[in-house]
Amino acid sequence: MKVTYSYHLNDLPKSLIISGDIAIDTEAMGLNNHRDRLCLVQLADEAGNIHIVHFKDRDYSAENLKALLSNKDSVKIFHFARFDLAIMQKYLNIKLENVFCTKIASKLCRTYTNYHSLSELCTELLNVKLSKYQQTSDWGSDKLNEEQLQYAAKDVIYLHKIREKIVIKLKRENRMQLAEKCFDFLPFKSELDLLGWIDHDIFSHQQG
Repeated sequence: MKVTYSYHLNDLPKSLIISGDIAIDTEAMGLNNHRDRLCLVQLADEAGNIHIVHFKDRDYSAENLKALLSNKDSVKIFHFARFDLAIMQKYLNIKLENVFCTKIASKLCRTYTNYHSLSELCTELLNVKLSKYQQTSDWGSDKLNEEQLQYAAKDVIYLHKIREKIVIKLKRENRMQLAEKCFDFLPFKSELDLLGWIDHDIFSHQQG
């Protein structure tokens, strides 16, 4: 199934109005925040409108996007927010607040499985088959193909519904408050990653 999206170069239009909670994802050259540059930020609002911002020119000024993401009143929904928060802090120089991470939520309430990927959540909770074929494609290309843009759009279009389903499970297992405390810590965990503690558990007794 193809989804409809709006493509933007380097920033959102100033005239664009997005209200309510926002699903967010990023695409980068890889998963190393110190080495791999930010290439895309994709958003979906509560009505299902999708916006893809392509940093083709490596221009990260993006004043309109930053203003939207800095709104403390809206919830920002991610899957594996730890990575997205860190790379946006590095390249966009913003620290996001009021975050919901579906991956953390899944690990807290879906303890009957070890599978917590976005595709697994789409399959179980929404009965949707989500292809991850384009995940490792070249996001640094000046011209992205339709398959890449469809992939990027689908990474955010289902996050609102997943959050809705998974909140029910969190409340059922009395872990909603625990999840919220984890979400509150995420911006600090992302900052620790950027400062070099990405592979070190500072809460562990093990030295090093």
